[in-house]
Amino acid sequence: MGFRVIKTTIATVLAILIAHLLHIANPLSAGLLAILGVDVTRKRSIRTVSSRFLASIVGLAMSSVLFYLFGFHIWVLAVFILVGFPLIARANLKEGIVTCSVVVFRVFGGEDISMTALGTQVVLLTIGLGCATVVNLIYMPNEEDKLTSIRRKVDGLFACIFTHIASQLRSPDYVWSGQELIEASREVGLGLSTAKRALDNQVISPNEAWTIYFYMRKQQLDRIESMLQLISQIYQRMPQGESTAVLFDQLSLDVKQEIYAGTTEQMLKELEMEFKAMELPASREEFEIRSAILQLCRELALYLDISKKSKYPTGRSERSRALRSTGRA
Repeated sequence: MGFRVIKTTIATVLAILIAHLLHIANPLSAGLLAILGVDVTRKRSIRTVSSRFLASIVGLAMSSVLFYLFGFHIWVLAVFILVGFPLIARANLKEGIVTCSVVVFRVFGGEDISMTALGTQVVLLTIGLGCATVVNLIYMPNEEDKLTSIRRKVDGLFACIFTHIASQLRSPDYVWSGQELIEASREVGLGLSTAKRALDNQVISPNEAWTIYFYMRKQQLDRIESMLQLISQIYQRMPQGESTAVLFDQLSLDVKQEIYAGTTEQMLKELEMEFKAMELPASREEFEIRSAILQLCRELALYLDISKKSKYPTGRSERSRALRSTGRA
């Protein structure tokens, strides 16, 4: 928010100075239009400035006709609002309604619909919105460091979650609050919104690597929640549970590695072969627990499959290598 205020200040002062140097009547209006034009991302800025400019031109044309036919009366202005605003919104230009109102109200206040007066409003629009667009395009905050920090938090939280899962498999009486799962969900959501904002700032050659990474983590959180439901069914310590815990120990290490090495996946395949070679359960309780552990391994396989299909960024110096490699575990 602080940086946006600085950009707004620069755009406003620049627009007023330009309008003043060109001897445009009421140059402060250019500053007001610049304030309305400053936005949070480059792509959104281009889109909203275009909408504001087109909506203002449409509004000027409609209001000029109404003022010419019926005069400069308050009720005519009310008619313009009742008719013009819905039409502008239907034309997908609703973001420009406020800007349109500024220029139309100026024409109404001046009671002049000559080509000179209308041309002045167009020039003010061009200066104000143009300065806002230039300021937006010149510089936007770099989100790379923030995204890297969020990624590290998410990876660390995932590692903690897998460590807790391993402890629960070894000891069904182990108590875990699940706080890391809540924090991971919050950080992934923050990462997705930040990645979207960073993507909107890339007008040329946009890179979706960060968005893919955080979306991958979001999908994996769904798989982890399914795992926890299955673990709640494992109420007795079993040798198969201990073997599966080793997988999650390894996964807590793999999740922090720079590339997907497939270590946990290979161990999972070997464990599944061992399960197939084991004798059948001797009791109903053993059957239920082993069934839950087997289903847990299948959920783990789905989790790892998401990692294989996704890619992620590893930072400025390793961006190109990351895009050629598969994602983290």
